[in-house]
Amino acid sequence: MSDNEILIAFGTETGNAEMLAEDAASAASSFDLEGKVCDMEDLSVDDLSSAKMVMIVCSTWGEGDQPDNAQDLYDDVCDSDDGCMDGVNFAVLALGDTAFDMFCESGKEWDRILEEKGGTRVHERIDCDTDYEDYADEWIEEALAKFQSL
Repeated sequence: MSDNEILIAFGTETGNAEMLAEDAASAASSFDLEGKVCDMEDLSVDDLSSAKMVMIVCSTWGEGDQPDNAQDLYDDVCDSDDGCMDGVNFAVLALGDTAFDMFCESGKEWDRILEEKGGTRVHERIDCDTDYEDYADEWIEEALAKFQSL
């Protein structure tokens, strides 16, 4: 993993988070960063913990659940040792729908567990509703600028 590589992990049911992860990877080159998009079901705790920079793009499914492709990784991170995310700089983009009580719960859970396990938040989490495009694009640019300055 190169020093300027940012791991962009997505958790999705409908594809919106994957699309935003791809957008973030495309934008990363403007910040001299190399975006590496990964489906959360293809990642391990070791993959996350060995990355210097991690962007999580995760939607919430149903009544506040992790998407199917994110659940196992989330459980594994929860069960991992305290401090396993030391040295990991992260930012979380959460997708949800305000029609549900547990709005953006999956992203909130990722934000919380990465910090609890020793990660350093470099940009505040954004909780996006169904009309997320403009907000998400602006957040991605701001987050990448912060990652670039690490």
